[in-house]
Amino acid sequence: MDAHFKLLPDAVITAAPESKPAILETVAQHFAAIYGVDGFVVLESLQEREALGSTGFGRGVAIPHARTRDFQRPVAVLLRLEHPVDFAAADGMPVDLVFGLLSPENAGASHLHALAAISRLVRDDAMRQALADATGPEALYALLTNVSDRDAA
Repeated sequence: MDAHFKLLPDAVITAAPESKPAILETVAQHFAAIYGVDGFVVLESLQEREALGSTGFGRGVAIPHARTRDFQRPVAVLLRLEHPVDFAAADGMPVDLVFGLLSPENAGASHLHALAAISRLVRDDAMRQALADATGPEALYALLTNVSDRDAA
C-alpha cells in the first residue's frame, strides 16, 4: 500500500449516508471497526477539523481528516457512496468518494504527505474514473494497491 498511509483491505467499503454529518459518522464508525479506536473521539476530531472549512476536495471527492494520539502513522478508510452527497466542496460538486485520514498528533510532514498522496490519486482522471467504475470494495482496493505498488517502483 502507499508509503504515506496505511489502508487495509477491509477499510474500503460502499456506503449510503445521505448527508455530510452522516458521512462523518460513517467514517468515524468505520475507523473504529477497522482500527479499533474510539469512534466517538474520531467523530469529534473530524467534526472539529470540518468546522475550520470543508474537506470537500472537489471533483466528487472529500478527504475528512484529523490528528489523533491513537496511531504511529497515517491510516485511511475509503467510502464509495451509493449516491452523491453535498459536502460543501469548493467546486460545489457533491461527493461520491470519501477518503478518511487519521494521522498521529505530532505528524506534521507525514500528515501532509498522506493528504498529498490522496490528492494526486484523485486528480488523475483515469484513476478517478476507474474508482467510480469499480464493481465493489475489492476492486477499489485492488486499484489502490496497484497504483501504490506502481508508484513505489
